[in-house]
Amino acid sequence: MNKRNLLPLFCVFGLLCLILGLSLVYIKQQFSYLAMTLAAIGGIVFVVQISLINRHSSNQDNSSRWVSPFSFKRWKKLSMVICIVTGSMAFIGVSHYLANNSNLRWDVTQDKQHTLSNNTKEYVSTLAKEVQLTAFHVGMPPKYLLDLFKEYERVSKAVIKTEIIDPIEQIAYAAKFGNAINADERKVIVQSGNNRKDVDFTQSVLSEDKLTNAIASVSRAPRTAYFLTGHGEYSSSNVEFTGLSKFKQLLSDNNITSKILMLGISQSIPVDCDVLIIAGPKTQLSLNEETVISDYLTRGGDALFLIEHTLVTTPDNPLNAEQLQKNPSLNTILNQWGLDVQSDIVVDLTNHIGDDVGSPATKNYQRHKALTEGLDYTFYVRPRSIHVLPQRRASIKHAVIVSTASTENSWAETNRTLDIQFDPSTDTAGPIPFAYVVIEEKNDGLAEDKLSDTRLIVFTDADFLSNVYIEQYSNAQMGLNLVNWLAELDYKTYISAKETKVERLDLTSQQKRQVIVILFLLPFFLAISGLVVWLRTKMK
Repeated sequence: MNKRNLLPLFCVFGLLCLILGLSLVYIKQQFSYLAMTLAAIGGIVFVVQISLINRHSSNQDNSSRWVSPFSFKRWKKLSMVICIVTGSMAFIGVSHYLANNSNLRWDVTQDKQHTLSNNTKEYVSTLAKEVQLTAFHVGMPPKYLLDLFKEYERVSKAVIKTEIIDPIEQIAYAAKFGNAINADERKVIVQSGNNRKDVDFTQSVLSEDKLTNAIASVSRAPRTAYFLTGHGEYSSSNVEFTGLSKFKQLLSDNNITSKILMLGISQSIPVDCDVLIIAGPKTQLSLNEETVISDYLTRGGDALFLIEHTLVTTPDNPLNAEQLQKNPSLNTILNQWGLDVQSDIVVDLTNHIGDDVGSPATKNYQRHKALTEGLDYTFYVRPRSIHVLPQRRASIKHAVIVSTASTENSWAETNRTLDIQFDPSTDTAGPIPFAYVVIEEKNDGLAEDKLSDTRLIVFTDADFLSNVYIEQYSNAQMGLNLVNWLAELDYKTYISAKETKVERLDLTSQQKRQVIVILFLLPFFLAISGLVVWLRTKMK
């Protein structure tokens, strides 16, 4: 190999020794013989080699003919350097601008902990009233919390203000929030106007769903849902498998207060009722109760009907008259809105839960942004089919919400003796709808009416929201979407949101310095590669 070609390599070797020696001094925070020896050798070799390269270049320049300062060759090199510098500065500027202003993100963490969900983005971006997030955290706050707050500020365009304070160091400021100072407690105080909600994350990582639900709670008016009772309905206070206590808690998390309503006593629906929920009555409502509910809907009330399944039996044990009246269809009310619940069982041989073909699982939803967008599978326990009556008011609009997934292997079975076999003369072929939404817009509503339009949703199953099933698949999300839409709320709640898992990497001070050196050397090696190319070019 030509000796002149070795000069750049020796120069790079000297530079590497110099950098390595200085890095050891920085990492160890002391001068060692090894570090000083490497730095000295590197410095001497680098200086000597640069001198030799410059002497070689000078000899070439003296032997070459004179080049005009206005020559194309000289200005070509200068132009290339200017273009490279300008392009690099432009790239850095554009990348910083996009990082701070663009909605595009590339989150490579396992749980996407640095990326807000679409639900949060849609809701937060529409906030008009300022929201203040104040986090109490003793000591250095975790990185995920800083990133989470920064994303809320960015997406909301600074409508959401955030701060993280140490209640021990800033005890006077922390006392303004009216809480006893606890060094072990970690929480976020969410405030908007006179509304406030505290979110505790002492025992777990602060999750996006809790924080967004808290923001929604303080930034909008609360709603009230009344659960009808007195007819064997599913109870919102029952914590057993057949209860709706978990559903009630989810409503509460979404700033919807749940109350019970016994029409046999009150004889009227309260004026603060935003949504009436009738969850699987076992016995028939009285004529007076049906009239009260019908009048409520006519005046523009909103209601969720969860009709339970018809009873089934075996051929040797026929149903008696009392059993045939169990789980009423409430068609006396629903027929006024163009719907008729059938006395059958929806079966699906292809998509069902467990071994029960009468518990269809489906993703066959009618497209509706507030009700079904983004849902995974939901499943239902022995739902009934629903027919739309041909004779109905022209102002009433219907839409299917959920149908069976299978077309050829699902139908509405009218045989209630568990003889599951499609009979084209009596059964209805799939896909079978078993959930409908009804809306009637009233242009002549009085100005003082709180609600002028009637919103009505009918599902022929209540079990999918019971404590035993609500947390499976998208059942809970479906239930909350229904109540949200009926209550005229534009925010989709969170049920099975991602859980942020923070993997801590505790480094010593020396290890931190090692990381800094490594991060420095990555671009340095690129610079070294460029230097080698430049020196080789200069030697030619």
